[in-house]
Amino acid sequence: MVIKAADMLIARRADTRARADFATWKMMAKLNGASALPPEAQNFLAIYNKLLGQMSEADAGEATIQEMYRTYYVEMGGAGKAPEVPARAREPVADSGNVTTFRRLPPKKTSTSDPNAKRSMPVALIFACLVVVYVAIRYYWK
Repeated sequence: MVIKAADMLIARRADTRARADFATWKMMAKLNGASALPPEAQNFLAIYNKLLGQMSEADAGEATIQEMYRTYYVEMGGAGKAPEVPARAREPVADSGNVTTFRRLPPKKTSTSDPNAKRSMPVALIFACLVVVYVAIRYYWK
């Protein structure tokens, strides 16, 4: 079976959208906001809850995402059966509790050896200059 590049692009976008939507909807359901979701989302969550009784949470999540992916692929104009998305884009669905893991950035390296390096003006000096300019203008107009 030959897959066109356009269909593969649609497949990747559909897979990404399905994974993002599923994560969002699952979080909304955990926060007791499932009733505010659109009917399509509620249907997919019902499928997920039904699958939870038959298999593990990760497998149920992946099966639900695959169902959503096939639906989105057709909605986005994909031709024929939805192709298999490459494995690099696939990540197991896991509930880690945190939505985002923050990383600490390394400290900036400042070079004091460069004599031509532009130093930033301290905020207090800028404020003092503004006060002097303001007082000068007030004195000039009186």
